[in-house]
Amino acid sequence: MLEKELLEKLKNADEAAFRFLVEKYQDKVFNTCLGFLRNVEEAEDLTQEVFIEVYESIVSFRGDAKVSTFLYRIAVNKSLDYLRKKKRKKRFSFVLSIFGLEEQLNSSSVVDEHPGILLENKERTHLLFSKMDELPERQRVAFSLHKIDGLSYQEIAEVMELSISAIESLLFRAKQNLQSKLKNYYESEK
Repeated sequence: MLEKELLEKLKNADEAAFRFLVEKYQDKVFNTCLGFLRNVEEAEDLTQEVFIEVYESIVSFRGDAKVSTFLYRIAVNKSLDYLRKKKRKKRFSFVLSIFGLEEQLNSSSVVDEHPGILLENKERTHLLFSKMDELPERQRVAFSLHKIDGLSYQEIAEVMELSISAIESLLFRAKQNLQSKLKNYYESEK
């Protein structure tokens, strides 16, 4: 199905077109969400929310970008919003736990379940993801979309609504920051 035809059918609430969209992109959207959330159940829930939002907002989509770019943009934004809410909830739970009103939330992450992570690389993966979490948000988003989701600079620029040179700069700074953080970590381990 051609992009233009798919978009037109989606705007007309064509059930078959929406099913086609979900089947074609659900794994990519799930992996994007999982790359940010690192928890399979949360990523599955958020993936569903992404497609619900696409269904509800497709009529306002102007078609300036590809439908896949629209999906990635929603997946990234929903993931970042979810992480912000989760962080606020943790802070609030911590405050309540000080007063004995509620137990602190368990913050175990399920990095191990991300596709492509081999058993022998889990420790390094945990370290890399924890250092990625320390990056400024835009660097983290660009780095994740490029290295985890495999998007090109052009695709990332469209998703983040930035120029290609801005993406190149974000990726360069993200790599430098990660190298510095990992170098510091490994030097302190010696």
